[in-house]
Amino acid sequence: MISSERMAQVDENAAALGVPRKQLMESSGNAVAREVRATAKRDSPDADRDSPTDDRHARVAVVAGRGNNGGDGLVAARFLAEHDVSVRLLGRAETISTDIARQNWDALKQADFDCEEVTDSKSLDLPDADVFVDAMLGTGVTGALREPEATAAEQMNDADGTVIAVDVPSGIDADTGDAAGPVVEADRVVTFHDEKPGLGALDTDVTVADIGIPAAAERYVGPGDMRPVRRGPPAADADPRVFVIGGGPYTGAPALAAQAALRVGANLSFVAAPETVAGEIQGYAEDLIVQPYDGNRLTPEEVPDLVDTAERYDDVVVLGPGLGNADETLDAAAQFLESFSGKAVVDADALPAVPEVETDATLVCTPNRKELAKMGGPEIERADALADSADEIEAFAADLGHVVVAKAKDDVVSDGEETRISRVGTPGMAVGGTGDTLAGGLAGLLGGHDPFESACMAAYANGRAGELLADRHGGLLASDLLDVLPRAVWGASDGGATDE
Repeated sequence: MISSERMAQVDENAAALGVPRKQLMESSGNAVAREVRATAKRDSPDADRDSPTDDRHARVAVVAGRGNNGGDGLVAARFLAEHDVSVRLLGRAETISTDIARQNWDALKQADFDCEEVTDSKSLDLPDADVFVDAMLGTGVTGALREPEATAAEQMNDADGTVIAVDVPSGIDADTGDAAGPVVEADRVVTFHDEKPGLGALDTDVTVADIGIPAAAERYVGPGDMRPVRRGPPAADADPRVFVIGGGPYTGAPALAAQAALRVGANLSFVAAPETVAGEIQGYAEDLIVQPYDGNRLTPEEVPDLVDTAERYDDVVVLGPGLGNADETLDAAAQFLESFSGKAVVDADALPAVPEVETDATLVCTPNRKELAKMGGPEIERADALADSADEIEAFAADLGHVVVAKAKDDVVSDGEETRISRVGTPGMAVGGTGDTLAGGLAGLLGGHDPFESACMAAYANGRAGELLADRHGGLLASDLLDVLPRAVWGASDGGATDE
């Protein structure tokens, strides 16, 4: 099963791997055409069903929308030239929303197919047909059918011909099977790559067509995984705040994490740090709000106030950068996690506390391979071998009960049930501090998104930021990533993922 949103992400990742949406559309349309031929043969009273070539000359009506779902139908029409094919485009051709769908419309027109634009539902009169192809709306469209789609659905439902839906019957929510109004009552559905959750509730035959999307498009984190954040804030009243608890022996780490959170969309970024280093941390950036506490390191005495602050303001916490490994600091980190019930990214020096604590908090842990082993995870000798141990990391995440981002040449992200690998980045990112920008960026995303989803996005964005700096002269600094993180997060899509 694959949700409509995840399918859009995988489409875009496939394009990034070199399998563009135009190629996938060709495969999708061909799959629909095969089902039309099979239907024509099944429904023919005089066809030789044992003959692979005996197809009745069927009347086929393709009802196409103006997105990529319609484009799939247009491709299908081209593959059905041996039949009596007519195409009805719902809307004006100049309003077709994607280049590849428009190219396929133009191809049909140039080849003298029976093609008409329907600009008014009152003028819609679908031809008599043995097979209707519902290519109006795809998995990315929800809500009640509007005109002229509603009239087209009614006419298909009232006709005697067999109705084949492309990917999902128009009007049906692909994820839930629900409908907000009239729907196309499809006899058969050809869906692509994997079955959609909502199709199981329908009383119809479903064919899942392999259209050539490589498994890597799901396994490896790619630009498609950034879709949730590119859509904008999750709610109009979203007010993401990040609270970094770090510093003591080290000052750069919490400053990097806090600034990275701002760069990926946090509205405010606070740093709680010992008073002995608070001024130094504040000096890194005027955008940070530094809240000092007594002493020169984190101790258990500070924990109640820190928990109260974080929960009162619903902050996403980053716990660990620059804390140091003193016993009392580790005790304080454990006490914080036991008391806190919000969302937290646990990094660096705070990681050893995680396996031993019981917490109601939602945690994302970001160990490097050595920290992973100290937490009880798999021992991995080489940084370039982390991805080879993805199954072991998944098992560890399941036992731990938290999302894990294991950092190395390739990052492994797992929630114990699902695992993805982020291959973006450069060798120069082995420099100190890039893990802090990852932790802060993750916290900035975690305020408005699912933990596993946020972890995948953060791993990709951090690595992609490094790639954007790959041609710089001189050594890469972790602070260099801050300037390009926004481009890595909101950079333009390659346009390969729309299936509406």
